[in-house]
Amino acid sequence: MTTNLVEVFAEQCRLRPQASAIVESCNGRNRVSRFADLHERSGRVAAWLRIAGVRAGDPVLIFHPMSAELYVVLLGVFRLGAVAMFLDPSAGREHVERCCALQPPQALIASPRAHLLRLVSRALRSIPCKIVIGPWLPGAMPLSRADICEPLTACESCEADTPALLTFTSGSTGRPKAAVRTHGFLLTQHRLLARHLGLTAGEVDLTTLPIFLLANLASGVTSVIPDADLRRPGGVEPGPVLEQIRHCAVTRSTASPAFFERLLAGGGETGALGGLRKLYTGGAPVFPRLLHRLQKAAPEAQVEAVYGSTEAEPIAHIRTREITEGDRTAMLQGRGLLAGAPIPEIRLAVMRDRWGTPLNRLSDAEFASLVQPVDATGEIVVTGDHVLKGYLHGQGDEETKFKVEGTVWHRTGDAGLLDASGRLWLLGRCGAEIADERGVLYPFSVECAAQEQPGVRRAALAAVEGKRVLAVEPEGQLTADTKRSMHDTLGWAHLAEIRAFPTLPVDARHNAKIDYVALRRMLAD
Repeated sequence: MTTNLVEVFAEQCRLRPQASAIVESCNGRNRVSRFADLHERSGRVAAWLRIAGVRAGDPVLIFHPMSAELYVVLLGVFRLGAVAMFLDPSAGREHVERCCALQPPQALIASPRAHLLRLVSRALRSIPCKIVIGPWLPGAMPLSRADICEPLTACESCEADTPALLTFTSGSTGRPKAAVRTHGFLLTQHRLLARHLGLTAGEVDLTTLPIFLLANLASGVTSVIPDADLRRPGGVEPGPVLEQIRHCAVTRSTASPAFFERLLAGGGETGALGGLRKLYTGGAPVFPRLLHRLQKAAPEAQVEAVYGSTEAEPIAHIRTREITEGDRTAMLQGRGLLAGAPIPEIRLAVMRDRWGTPLNRLSDAEFASLVQPVDATGEIVVTGDHVLKGYLHGQGDEETKFKVEGTVWHRTGDAGLLDASGRLWLLGRCGAEIADERGVLYPFSVECAAQEQPGVRRAALAAVEGKRVLAVEPEGQLTADTKRSMHDTLGWAHLAEIRAFPTLPVDARHNAKIDYVALRRMLAD
Protein backbone atom coordinates (compact mmCIF):
# COMPACT_ATOMS: atom_id res chain seq x y z
CA MET A 1 0.00 0.00 0.00
CA THR A 2 1.29 3.47 -0.93
CA THR A 3 2.25 5.44 2.19
CA ASN A 4 4.40 8.22 0.71
CA LEU A 5 2.74 10.99 -1.30
CA VAL A 6 5.82 11.11 -3.55
CA GLU A 7 4.81 7.69 -4.90
CA VAL A 8 1.46 9.13 -6.02
CA PHE A 9 3.31 12.04 -7.65
CA ALA A 10 5.71 9.58 -9.33
CA GLU A 11 2.77 7.80 -10.92
CA GLN A 12 1.59 11.11 -12.44
CA CYS A 13 5.13 11.63 -13.77
CA ARG A 14 5.00 8.19 -15.40
CA LEU A 15 1.62 8.89 -17.00
CA ARG A 16 2.33 12.46 -18.23
CA PRO A 17 6.09 13.15 -18.02
CA GLN A 18 6.08 16.09 -20.46
CA ALA A 19 2.93 17.75 -19.14
CA SER A 20 3.35 21.10 -17.39
CA ALA A 21 3.36 20.66 -13.62
CA ILE A 22 4.14 24.22 -12.43
CA VAL A 23 4.00 27.45 -14.43
CA GLU A 24 5.36 30.63 -12.87
CA SER A 25 6.41 34.09 -13.97
CA CYS A 26 10.16 34.73 -14.02
CA ASN A 27 11.55 38.07 -15.25
CA GLY A 28 8.40 38.75 -17.22
CA ARG A 29 8.31 35.34 -18.92
CA ASN A 30 6.60 32.08 -18.07
CA ARG A 31 8.85 29.37 -16.69
CA VAL A 32 7.46 25.86 -17.08
CA SER A 33 8.50 22.89 -14.96
CA ARG A 34 7.28 19.56 -16.34
CA PHE A 35 6.32 16.57 -14.21
CA ALA A 36 9.39 14.58 -15.29
CA ASP A 37 11.67 17.56 -14.55
CA LEU A 38 10.30 17.98 -11.01
CA HIS A 39 10.62 14.25 -10.38
CA GLU A 40 14.24 14.13 -11.50
CA ARG A 41 15.26 17.33 -9.70
CA SER A 42 13.61 16.25 -6.45
CA GLY A 43 15.47 12.93 -6.74
CA ARG A 44 18.80 14.79 -7.05
CA VAL A 45 17.93 16.98 -4.06
CA ALA A 46 17.05 13.91 -2.00
CA ALA A 47 20.38 12.28 -2.94
CA TRP A 48 22.36 15.40 -2.05
CA LEU A 49 20.52 15.94 1.25
CA ARG A 50 21.46 12.39 2.18
CA ILE A 51 25.11 13.18 1.40
CA ALA A 52 24.78 16.36 3.49
CA GLY A 53 23.73 14.23 6.45
CA VAL A 54 19.92 14.54 6.44
CA ARG A 55 18.27 11.30 7.55
CA ALA A 56 14.76 9.90 7.81
CA GLY A 57 12.86 11.63 10.61
CA ASP A 58 15.07 14.74 10.63
CA PRO A 59 13.15 18.05 10.73
CA VAL A 60 14.13 20.27 7.77
CA LEU A 61 13.11 23.93 8.10
CA ILE A 62 12.17 25.44 4.73
CA PHE A 63 11.88 29.19 4.03
CA HIS A 64 10.98 29.83 0.39
CA PRO A 65 8.00 31.32 -1.47
CA MET A 66 5.70 29.22 -3.66
CA SER A 67 7.78 28.17 -6.68
CA ALA A 68 9.05 25.11 -8.51
CA GLU A 69 12.13 25.18 -6.23
CA LEU A 70 9.95 24.95 -3.14
CA TYR A 71 8.25 21.78 -4.38
CA VAL A 72 11.50 20.25 -5.65
CA VAL A 73 12.84 20.63 -2.10
CA LEU A 74 9.60 19.49 -0.46
CA LEU A 75 9.35 16.35 -2.60
CA GLY A 76 13.03 15.64 -1.98
CA VAL A 77 12.52 15.88 1.77
CA PHE A 78 9.47 13.59 1.61
CA ARG A 79 11.41 11.11 -0.54
CA LEU A 80 14.03 10.82 2.21
CA GLY A 81 11.41 10.30 4.89
CA ALA A 82 12.55 13.53 6.57
CA VAL A 83 10.04 16.02 8.00
CA ALA A 84 9.37 19.30 6.15
CA MET A 85 9.00 22.09 8.70
CA PHE A 86 7.35 25.45 7.93
CA LEU A 87 6.80 28.50 10.12
CA ASP A 88 5.92 32.12 9.47
CA PRO A 89 9.07 34.28 9.80
CA SER A 90 6.96 37.44 9.61
CA ALA A 91 5.56 36.54 13.06
CA GLY A 92 8.82 37.80 14.51
CA ARG A 93 12.10 36.57 15.94
CA GLU A 94 10.53 35.42 19.22
CA HIS A 95 8.08 33.20 17.32
CA VAL A 96 10.94 31.67 15.31
CA GLU A 97 12.90 30.97 18.50
CA ARG A 98 9.91 29.34 20.21
CA CYS A 99 9.12 27.13 17.21
CA CYS A 100 12.72 25.96 16.90
CA ALA A 101 12.82 25.26 20.64
CA LEU A 102 9.70 23.11 20.32
CA GLN A 103 11.23 21.16 17.40
CA PRO A 104 14.94 21.86 16.72
CA PRO A 105 15.60 21.62 12.94
CA GLN A 106 18.53 19.54 11.70
CA ALA A 107 18.71 21.41 8.41
CA LEU A 108 17.71 24.82 7.04
CA ILE A 109 16.90 25.27 3.33
CA ALA A 110 16.08 28.87 2.47
CA SER A 111 16.41 31.73 0.02
CA PRO A 112 19.30 34.21 0.49
CA ARG A 113 16.90 36.75 1.93
CA ALA A 114 15.55 34.28 4.48
CA HIS A 115 19.09 33.32 5.48
CA LEU A 116 19.57 36.89 6.69
CA LEU A 117 17.37 35.94 9.64
CA ARG A 118 20.39 34.04 10.94
CA LEU A 119 21.88 37.43 11.86
CA VAL A 120 19.19 37.94 14.52
CA SER A 121 18.19 34.39 15.41
CA ARG A 122 20.38 32.20 17.59
CA ALA A 123 18.11 29.23 16.87
CA LEU A 124 18.71 29.49 13.11
CA ARG A 125 22.46 29.93 13.57
CA SER A 126 22.58 26.73 15.63
CA ILE A 127 21.04 24.54 12.89
CA PRO A 128 23.78 22.05 11.86
CA CYS A 129 23.14 21.93 8.08
CA LYS A 130 22.44 25.18 6.21
CA ILE A 131 21.56 25.26 2.50
CA VAL A 132 20.78 28.24 0.30
CA ILE A 133 18.46 28.18 -2.72
CA GLY A 134 20.22 30.51 -5.15
CA PRO A 135 23.62 32.27 -5.15
CA TRP A 136 26.43 31.34 -2.78
CA LEU A 137 26.07 32.75 0.71
CA PRO A 138 28.56 32.66 3.60
CA GLY A 139 27.85 29.87 6.04
CA ALA A 140 25.54 27.94 3.71
CA MET A 141 25.95 25.30 1.00
CA PRO A 142 24.29 26.04 -2.36
CA LEU A 143 21.45 23.71 -3.31
CA SER A 144 22.82 23.74 -6.87
CA ARG A 145 25.34 21.11 -5.74
CA ALA A 146 22.49 18.65 -6.09
CA ASP A 147 22.67 19.05 -9.88
CA ILE A 148 25.68 16.71 -10.12
CA CYS A 149 24.12 13.95 -8.01
CA GLU A 150 22.49 10.83 -9.40
CA PRO A 151 18.75 11.04 -8.59
CA LEU A 152 17.58 8.95 -5.67
CA THR A 153 15.00 6.71 -7.32
CA ALA A 154 13.46 4.95 -4.32
CA CYS A 155 11.33 6.56 -1.63
CA GLU A 156 12.11 5.92 2.00
CA SER A 157 9.66 3.34 3.32
CA CYS A 158 7.18 5.12 5.57
CA GLU A 159 4.41 3.96 7.86
CA ALA A 160 1.07 5.72 7.75
CA ASP A 161 1.89 7.41 11.06
CA THR A 162 5.37 8.57 10.00
CA PRO A 163 5.57 12.40 10.34
CA ALA A 164 5.91 14.22 7.00
CA LEU A 165 4.91 17.87 7.43
CA LEU A 166 5.17 20.16 10.45
CA THR A 167 3.51 23.59 10.47
CA PHE A 168 3.11 26.05 13.31
CA THR A 169 0.16 28.07 14.46
CA SER A 170 -0.42 30.19 17.56
CA GLY A 171 -2.75 29.05 20.31
CA SER A 172 -4.91 31.35 22.39
CA THR A 173 -1.97 31.72 24.80
CA GLY A 174 0.31 32.96 22.00
CA ARG A 175 2.56 29.90 22.35
CA PRO A 176 3.14 28.15 19.02
CA LYS A 177 1.42 24.84 18.38
CA ALA A 178 2.95 22.41 15.92
CA ALA A 179 0.50 20.59 13.65
CA VAL A 180 2.02 17.28 12.55
CA ARG A 181 0.73 15.77 9.30
CA THR A 182 1.82 12.19 8.76
CA HIS A 183 2.32 10.51 5.39
CA GLY A 184 -0.95 8.65 5.88
CA PHE A 185 -2.72 11.89 6.79
CA LEU A 186 -1.39 13.67 3.67
CA LEU A 187 -2.57 10.82 1.45
CA THR A 188 -6.03 10.87 3.02
CA GLN A 189 -6.23 14.65 2.71
CA HIS A 190 -5.10 14.43 -0.93
CA ARG A 191 -7.84 11.94 -1.76
CA LEU A 192 -10.48 14.14 -0.13
CA LEU A 193 -9.27 17.33 -1.79
CA ALA A 194 -9.10 15.56 -5.16
CA ARG A 195 -12.66 14.30 -4.69
CA HIS A 196 -14.30 17.43 -3.32
CA LEU A 197 -12.39 19.93 -5.47
CA GLY A 198 -12.91 17.78 -8.55
CA LEU A 199 -9.19 17.63 -9.41
CA THR A 200 -8.83 16.14 -12.90
CA ALA A 201 -5.53 15.46 -14.66
CA GLY A 202 -4.94 17.95 -17.47
CA GLU A 203 -6.74 20.87 -15.83
CA VAL A 204 -4.92 24.18 -15.32
CA ASP A 205 -5.34 25.63 -11.83
CA LEU A 206 -4.37 29.13 -10.71
CA THR A 207 -3.58 28.39 -7.06
CA THR A 208 -2.36 30.54 -4.17
CA LEU A 209 -2.45 27.95 -1.40
CA PRO A 210 0.60 25.67 -0.93
CA ILE A 211 -1.28 22.56 0.28
CA PHE A 212 -3.58 22.71 -2.76
CA LEU A 213 -0.64 22.88 -5.14
CA LEU A 214 0.69 19.71 -3.51
CA ALA A 215 -2.70 18.05 -4.18
CA ASN A 216 -2.50 19.26 -7.80
CA LEU A 217 0.90 17.60 -8.28
CA ALA A 218 -0.48 14.31 -7.00
CA SER A 219 -3.51 14.63 -9.33
CA GLY A 220 -1.79 15.53 -12.60
CA VAL A 221 -3.16 19.08 -12.55
CA THR A 222 -1.06 21.95 -13.90
CA SER A 223 -0.54 24.65 -11.26
CA VAL A 224 -0.09 28.28 -12.31
CA ILE A 225 1.47 30.34 -9.51
CA PRO A 226 0.11 33.91 -9.64
CA ASP A 227 2.49 36.68 -10.64
CA ALA A 228 1.91 38.47 -7.33
CA ASP A 229 3.09 38.82 -3.76
CA LEU A 230 1.00 36.07 -2.17
CA ARG A 231 2.01 37.18 1.32
CA ARG A 232 -0.45 40.08 0.90
CA PRO A 233 -3.45 38.80 -1.07
CA GLY A 234 -5.44 41.95 -0.33
CA GLY A 235 -2.82 44.06 -2.13
CA VAL A 236 -2.39 41.94 -5.25
CA GLU A 237 -2.02 43.87 -8.52
CA PRO A 238 -4.70 42.18 -10.67
CA GLY A 239 -3.41 43.04 -14.16
CA PRO A 240 -0.52 40.54 -14.38
CA VAL A 241 -2.64 37.77 -12.85
CA LEU A 242 -5.54 38.32 -15.25
CA GLU A 243 -3.02 38.17 -18.11
CA GLN A 244 -1.74 34.84 -16.75
CA ILE A 245 -5.28 33.47 -16.71
CA ARG A 246 -5.66 34.36 -20.37
CA HIS A 247 -2.19 33.35 -21.58
CA CYS A 248 -2.03 30.04 -19.66
CA ALA A 249 -5.63 29.09 -20.51
CA VAL A 250 -6.46 28.61 -16.83
CA THR A 251 -9.56 26.45 -16.33
CA ARG A 252 -9.95 26.64 -12.54
CA SER A 253 -8.71 28.54 -9.50
CA THR A 254 -8.35 27.95 -5.77
CA ALA A 255 -7.63 31.09 -3.74
CA SER A 256 -8.56 33.20 -0.74
CA PRO A 257 -11.51 35.65 -0.77
CA ALA A 258 -9.15 38.66 -0.64
CA PHE A 259 -7.30 37.43 -3.73
CA PHE A 260 -10.53 37.00 -5.71
CA GLU A 261 -11.72 40.43 -4.56
CA ARG A 262 -8.61 41.93 -6.15
CA LEU A 263 -9.17 40.09 -9.44
CA LEU A 264 -12.75 41.33 -9.59
CA ALA A 265 -11.62 44.88 -8.82
CA GLY A 266 -9.13 44.68 -11.69
CA GLY A 267 -11.67 43.82 -14.34
CA GLY A 268 -12.61 40.25 -13.59
CA GLU A 269 -16.28 41.23 -13.43
CA THR A 270 -16.17 42.32 -17.08
CA GLY A 271 -15.58 38.78 -18.32
CA ALA A 272 -11.88 38.10 -17.68
CA LEU A 273 -12.85 35.04 -15.61
CA GLY A 274 -15.30 33.72 -18.19
CA GLY A 275 -13.01 30.88 -19.28
CA LEU A 276 -12.82 29.37 -15.81
CA ARG A 277 -15.00 26.35 -15.05
CA LYS A 278 -14.29 25.82 -11.32
CA LEU A 279 -13.69 28.43 -8.62
CA TYR A 280 -13.01 27.50 -4.98
CA THR A 281 -12.42 29.97 -2.20
CA GLY A 282 -11.80 29.64 1.54
CA GLY A 283 -9.29 30.17 4.32
CA ALA A 284 -11.32 33.15 5.55
CA PRO A 285 -15.03 34.05 5.69
CA VAL A 286 -16.66 33.81 2.25
CA PHE A 287 -19.71 36.04 2.10
CA PRO A 288 -22.56 35.50 -0.39
CA ARG A 289 -21.93 38.75 -2.26
CA LEU A 290 -18.45 37.59 -3.30
CA LEU A 291 -19.81 34.21 -4.45
CA HIS A 292 -22.46 35.89 -6.58
CA ARG A 293 -19.94 38.35 -8.04
CA LEU A 294 -17.67 35.45 -8.97
CA GLN A 295 -20.60 33.58 -10.49
CA LYS A 296 -21.44 36.65 -12.57
CA ALA A 297 -17.81 36.99 -13.68
CA ALA A 298 -17.64 33.28 -14.62
CA PRO A 299 -21.24 32.36 -15.56
CA GLU A 300 -20.42 28.80 -16.62
CA ALA A 301 -18.24 28.03 -13.60
CA GLN A 302 -18.94 25.98 -10.51
CA VAL A 303 -18.31 28.54 -7.76
CA GLU A 304 -17.88 27.08 -4.30
CA ALA A 305 -16.95 28.23 -0.78
CA VAL A 306 -14.92 25.78 1.30
CA TYR A 307 -14.85 25.85 5.11
CA GLY A 308 -11.93 24.23 6.89
CA SER A 309 -8.96 24.84 9.13
CA THR A 310 -5.31 23.90 9.57
CA GLU A 311 -6.41 20.88 11.59
CA ALA A 312 -9.26 19.78 9.31
CA GLU A 313 -9.37 20.63 5.60
CA PRO A 314 -12.05 20.44 4.22
CA ILE A 315 -15.00 20.46 6.68
CA ALA A 316 -17.96 21.78 4.68
CA HIS A 317 -18.71 23.44 1.36
CA ILE A 318 -21.47 25.16 -0.57
CA ARG A 319 -21.97 26.23 -4.17
CA THR A 320 -23.35 29.61 -5.15
CA ARG A 321 -26.34 28.07 -6.90
CA GLU A 322 -27.28 26.19 -3.73
CA ILE A 323 -27.87 29.43 -1.80
CA THR A 324 -31.57 30.27 -2.01
CA GLU A 325 -33.28 33.62 -1.56
CA GLY A 326 -34.57 32.27 1.75
CA ASP A 327 -30.99 31.58 2.81
CA ARG A 328 -29.91 35.11 1.92
CA THR A 329 -32.85 36.54 3.83
CA ALA A 330 -31.92 34.45 6.86
CA MET A 331 -28.33 35.75 6.69
CA LEU A 332 -29.64 39.32 6.54
CA GLN A 333 -31.70 38.63 9.64
CA GLY A 334 -28.75 37.43 11.70
CA ARG A 335 -28.77 33.65 11.30
CA GLY A 336 -25.05 33.66 10.44
CA LEU A 337 -23.03 32.65 7.40
CA LEU A 338 -24.15 29.53 5.54
CA ALA A 339 -21.16 27.18 5.09
CA GLY A 340 -23.15 24.32 3.59
CA ALA A 341 -23.24 20.61 4.26
CA PRO A 342 -20.34 18.90 6.04
CA ILE A 343 -18.48 16.52 3.74
CA PRO A 344 -19.51 12.86 4.18
CA GLU A 345 -16.04 11.84 5.38
CA ILE A 346 -16.23 13.98 8.52
CA ARG A 347 -18.34 13.74 11.66
CA LEU A 348 -19.47 17.17 12.83
CA ALA A 349 -21.43 18.15 15.90
CA VAL A 350 -22.49 21.38 17.57
CA MET A 351 -22.23 21.10 21.33
CA ARG A 352 -22.88 23.49 24.18
CA ASP A 353 -20.17 26.14 24.15
CA ARG A 354 -17.51 25.12 26.65
CA TRP A 355 -14.65 26.90 24.85
CA GLY A 356 -11.81 27.62 27.26
CA THR A 357 -12.72 24.67 29.50
CA PRO A 358 -10.76 21.43 28.88
CA LEU A 359 -12.99 18.42 28.24
CA ASN A 360 -10.40 15.61 28.26
CA ARG A 361 -12.41 12.34 28.15
CA LEU A 362 -16.16 11.88 27.74
CA SER A 363 -18.40 8.86 27.60
CA ASP A 364 -20.88 8.52 24.74
CA ALA A 365 -23.67 9.53 27.11
CA GLU A 366 -21.78 12.59 28.38
CA PHE A 367 -21.01 13.73 24.84
CA ALA A 368 -24.61 13.17 23.73
CA SER A 369 -25.80 15.35 26.61
CA LEU A 370 -23.62 18.21 25.29
CA VAL A 371 -24.74 17.99 21.66
CA GLN A 372 -27.14 20.76 20.71
CA PRO A 373 -30.43 20.18 18.89
CA VAL A 374 -31.21 21.53 15.42
CA ASP A 375 -30.99 25.34 15.14
CA ALA A 376 -29.32 25.71 18.56
CA THR A 377 -26.04 27.64 18.71
CA GLY A 378 -22.91 26.08 20.12
CA GLU A 379 -19.30 25.03 19.59
CA ILE A 380 -18.38 23.25 16.35
CA VAL A 381 -16.40 20.01 16.86
CA VAL A 382 -15.24 17.49 14.25
CA THR A 383 -13.58 14.11 13.91
CA GLY A 384 -12.41 12.01 10.95
CA ASP A 385 -9.41 10.47 9.24
CA HIS A 386 -8.27 13.86 7.91
CA VAL A 387 -8.69 15.64 11.26
CA LEU A 388 -5.42 16.07 13.16
CA LYS A 389 -5.45 13.99 16.33
CA GLY A 390 -3.00 16.13 18.27
CA TYR A 391 -0.08 18.53 18.25
CA LEU A 392 3.63 17.96 18.69
CA HIS A 393 4.48 17.01 22.29
CA GLY A 394 0.78 17.45 23.10
CA GLN A 395 1.21 21.23 23.37
CA GLY A 396 -2.25 22.60 22.54
CA ASP A 397 -4.13 19.31 22.92
CA GLU A 398 -5.79 20.36 26.17
CA GLU A 399 -7.23 23.43 24.48
CA THR A 400 -8.57 21.83 21.30
CA LYS A 401 -8.81 18.04 21.69
CA PHE A 402 -10.99 15.63 23.66
CA LYS A 403 -11.84 11.96 23.45
CA VAL A 404 -15.18 10.20 23.32
CA GLU A 405 -14.73 6.50 24.06
CA GLY A 406 -11.26 6.64 22.49
CA THR A 407 -12.22 8.72 19.41
CA VAL A 408 -10.35 12.02 19.20
CA TRP A 409 -12.47 15.10 18.44
CA HIS A 410 -11.14 18.51 17.44
CA ARG A 411 -12.61 21.74 18.79
CA THR A 412 -12.53 24.27 15.95
CA GLY A 413 -13.09 27.23 18.24
CA ASP A 414 -15.89 28.37 15.93
CA ALA A 415 -19.50 28.87 16.96
CA GLY A 416 -22.37 27.81 14.74
CA LEU A 417 -25.50 25.75 14.30
CA LEU A 418 -26.90 22.97 12.15
CA ASP A 419 -30.25 23.52 10.43
CA ALA A 420 -32.97 20.94 9.77
CA SER A 421 -31.28 20.02 6.47
CA GLY A 422 -27.98 19.29 8.21
CA ARG A 423 -26.28 22.40 6.81
CA LEU A 424 -23.74 24.32 8.89
CA TRP A 425 -24.14 28.02 9.71
CA LEU A 426 -21.15 29.93 11.10
CA LEU A 427 -21.33 32.58 13.83
CA GLY A 428 -17.63 33.39 14.30
CA ARG A 429 -15.27 32.55 17.14
CA CYS A 430 -16.49 31.02 20.37
CA GLY A 431 -16.45 33.48 23.22
CA ALA A 432 -16.73 36.47 20.89
CA GLU A 433 -20.42 36.95 21.62
CA ILE A 434 -21.63 40.17 23.15
CA ALA A 435 -23.88 39.58 26.15
CA ASP A 436 -25.69 42.64 27.52
CA GLU A 437 -29.15 43.74 28.59
CA ARG A 438 -30.36 43.31 25.00
CA GLY A 439 -29.40 39.64 24.95
CA VAL A 440 -26.63 37.63 23.29
CA LEU A 441 -25.32 38.74 19.90
CA TYR A 442 -22.61 37.17 17.77
CA PRO A 443 -20.60 39.89 15.95
CA PHE A 444 -20.15 37.63 12.93
CA SER A 445 -23.90 37.43 12.33
CA VAL A 446 -24.07 41.23 12.16
CA GLU A 447 -20.99 41.46 9.93
CA CYS A 448 -22.41 38.87 7.53
CA ALA A 449 -25.62 40.85 7.20
CA ALA A 450 -23.88 44.23 7.01
CA GLN A 451 -21.60 43.14 4.17
CA GLU A 452 -24.67 42.42 2.06
CA GLN A 453 -25.61 46.09 2.21
CA PRO A 454 -24.92 48.23 -0.88
CA GLY A 455 -21.74 50.28 -0.59
CA VAL A 456 -20.21 48.26 2.27
CA ARG A 457 -16.87 46.64 1.49
CA ARG A 458 -16.16 45.29 4.99
CA ALA A 459 -17.83 45.51 8.41
CA ALA A 460 -16.91 44.57 11.98
CA LEU A 461 -18.79 44.74 15.27
CA ALA A 462 -17.40 45.30 18.75
CA ALA A 463 -18.70 46.34 22.16
CA VAL A 464 -17.24 49.68 23.26
CA GLU A 465 -18.07 50.89 26.77
CA GLY A 466 -21.18 48.72 26.77
CA LYS A 467 -22.35 49.94 23.36
CA ARG A 468 -22.71 47.86 20.21
CA VAL A 469 -20.68 49.71 17.58
CA LEU A 470 -20.51 48.64 13.94
CA ALA A 471 -17.38 49.75 12.10
CA VAL A 472 -17.80 49.98 8.32
CA GLU A 473 -15.27 50.21 5.52
CA PRO A 474 -17.38 51.74 2.72
CA GLU A 475 -16.73 51.39 -0.99
CA GLY A 476 -17.34 55.10 -1.35
CA GLN A 477 -18.92 57.71 0.89
CA LEU A 478 -21.10 56.38 3.72
CA THR A 479 -23.97 58.86 3.65
CA ALA A 480 -26.46 59.62 6.38
CA ASP A 481 -29.20 57.98 4.31
CA THR A 482 -27.11 54.80 3.98
CA LYS A 483 -26.53 54.74 7.73
CA ARG A 484 -30.26 55.12 8.41
CA SER A 485 -31.03 52.34 5.97
CA MET A 486 -28.49 50.07 7.67
CA HIS A 487 -29.90 50.89 11.12
CA ASP A 488 -33.35 49.89 9.86
CA THR A 489 -32.17 46.71 8.11
CA LEU A 490 -30.07 45.66 11.10
CA GLY A 491 -32.65 46.68 13.67
CA TRP A 492 -32.56 43.20 15.22
CA ALA A 493 -28.91 43.85 16.25
CA HIS A 494 -29.81 46.94 18.35
CA LEU A 495 -26.76 48.90 17.19
CA ALA A 496 -25.82 51.99 19.18
CA GLU A 497 -23.67 53.47 16.43
CA ILE A 498 -22.36 52.91 12.91
CA ARG A 499 -18.95 54.46 12.20
CA ALA A 500 -17.09 54.64 8.89
CA PHE A 501 -13.33 54.13 8.50
CA PRO A 502 -11.12 54.18 5.38
CA THR A 503 -9.88 50.67 6.21
CA LEU A 504 -10.56 48.10 8.90
CA PRO A 505 -7.74 46.08 10.50
CA VAL A 506 -7.38 42.54 9.13
CA ASP A 507 -5.04 39.61 9.65
CA ALA A 508 -1.66 39.59 7.90
CA ARG A 509 -2.01 36.11 6.37
CA HIS A 510 -5.35 36.24 4.52
CA ASN A 511 -6.08 39.99 4.61
CA ALA A 512 -9.71 39.04 5.29
CA LYS A 513 -10.19 38.16 8.96
CA ILE A 514 -10.92 41.08 11.27
CA ASP A 515 -8.22 41.85 13.86
CA TYR A 516 -10.55 42.50 16.79
CA VAL A 517 -7.83 43.63 19.18
CA ALA A 518 -6.79 46.38 16.76
CA LEU A 519 -10.46 47.14 16.02
CA ARG A 520 -11.27 47.78 19.68
CA ARG A 521 -8.27 50.07 19.99
CA MET A 522 -9.42 51.96 16.91
CA LEU A 523 -12.99 52.33 18.19
CA ALA A 524 -11.78 53.47 21.61
CA ASP A 525 -9.74 56.35 20.17
